[in-house]
Amino acid sequence: MTKASINPEKARRAASHPERPGEKCRAEPGKFLPVIDRDRCEGKRDCVEVCPHGVFEVRRIDDADFAKLSVLGKVKSVVHGRKTAYTPAADQCQACGLCVVACPEKAITLLPA
Repeated sequence: MTKASINPEKARRAASHPERPGEKCRAEPGKFLPVIDRDRCEGKRDCVEVCPHGVFEVRRIDDADFAKLSVLGKVKSVVHGRKTAYTPAADQCQACGLCVVACPEKAITLLPA
């Protein structure tokens, strides 16, 4: 994910959200980690489209992660093409909180590393 693939409109909306958590992109990379609630995530890519650090990707859910889902989570996953967000570059997160407020399912939280 590169900065060129950011959706500027979504990023602006997320940046001005009054409930935006985090350190406003001032945290040292790796001090916070975005955690995905896979039972909630529907793989809509809003996190990918607002993250200025390329932390997220959306892809097919791993079989092991799918097996851990609740019954409702499995149904939602299948309906949404078994897509979910992953954080392959979580160590680049600077806790801006854009992903948290952009996620329509409220499936992302920021936690101290």
